[in-house]
Amino acid sequence: MARPRIVCFGPGPKFKGGIAQYNTALARALHDEGAEVHIVSWTQQYPAIIPREFVDKASRTSFLDGYEIPAHYITNWNRPGTWVKTANLITGLKPDKVIFQWYNPTQGIPLSRIAKRLRRSTEAELLFDLHFVAAKEQSSLDARLTRMALEHGDSFIVHAYKTAEELKDLLASRSFEISMDGVRTRTTNNEQRATILKLYHPIYSLYKPDPTFEKENWKREHGLRQHVFLFFGFIRKYKGLHHCIRAFAQLAKTRDDVSLLIVGESFWETLDKSKLSTKLKSAVFGALKRIFLKRSDDERDYRPLELIDQLGIRDRVMVVNRFVPNEEVAQYFQASDAVVLFYETATPSGVESLSYNFKLPAVATGVGHFPETIKDGFNGYLATPNDIADMARAMERMITDPIRPANVEEATHEMSWRNYAKAVLEG
Repeated sequence: MARPRIVCFGPGPKFKGGIAQYNTALARALHDEGAEVHIVSWTQQYPAIIPREFVDKASRTSFLDGYEIPAHYITNWNRPGTWVKTANLITGLKPDKVIFQWYNPTQGIPLSRIAKRLRRSTEAELLFDLHFVAAKEQSSLDARLTRMALEHGDSFIVHAYKTAEELKDLLASRSFEISMDGVRTRTTNNEQRATILKLYHPIYSLYKPDPTFEKENWKREHGLRQHVFLFFGFIRKYKGLHHCIRAFAQLAKTRDDVSLLIVGESFWETLDKSKLSTKLKSAVFGALKRIFLKRSDDERDYRPLELIDQLGIRDRVMVVNRFVPNEEVAQYFQASDAVVLFYETATPSGVESLSYNFKLPAVATGVGHFPETIKDGFNGYLATPNDIADMARAMERMITDPIRPANVEEATHEMSWRNYAKAVLEG
């Protein structure tokens, strides 16, 4: 039997962020299940006016090391000619499946063109792996751009039932069936039915715990107290770092044995603001955001770290405000007792999945998919959204009634990349 040939379209491992890690992990998992896999990647994922650095220039190792998985960096959002080249490249690979990572509406323009060409030039199943459907910062154009791309999908992968419902609303003219095991719906009599694969966001195994790590020594060297809460990842408003800091400040009023560890890059603080090119990009980008976004959704002035001094908790908080290379990630999770996910809105979280690999429980708000993956009192604690007092209570519960690592492990049995890859290959 011939090996299935799969194209994973999305950012390759040279990019920052969870989607690049996810796309790479998916490619590795499909390869481990016997597929021939190619990553076809962006060179630029977004319009050039966006004032941000997206390439990982800090990590010394690649998550493709040791894997025979070619990564083709070819697609430039700003050069439509590369969209044609991308479709031609994929067609030439003669894939059985093409899996598009969907995570930003602005990509609807190039991805719709690429998918439309693939419809004509290949018989491959086109799957869209949906990290969301309704954008976190919704503009008047988002639904239109999203529909432009997703209307070309044969099948869809979601990690939360909420995302499935959003897809059904967006493509209201199509009929869908949900599959939990990867079996696809067979269409008859030209009926436009599509399969939604409901799969859990798998646990990231890209980062391995260091067996020689000495937790108490590391905490002592960095001035951390007995109980350490971790906020990890890009600092963006929807992730609720401002809630995390305020809730921790309340907790710190009643306990002197707690520390907060904040590790992550401020999302809009990656370029030198003194450069003319950055100033021009910021001006144009800001003007467009004012046109298409509500004022409250413009997070470029979001500075939650200022709360640390305002609330007088500087001696309780350790901040690593930069992009963390692959080689440094494990130590922050191994030094911590729980991750904090006080999100305002949530699609499946890569940080949550990463924490499970270290058997860390989570304190989270009951938004998005979190009630599907976090069972209150078993593998974590849930708090009421926008209720700082309840968030502080959830953090307190993590100390007074700690979650056993065995519970975290048990709750994640179904969240393996192997199960995920098998379901994708099933159809």
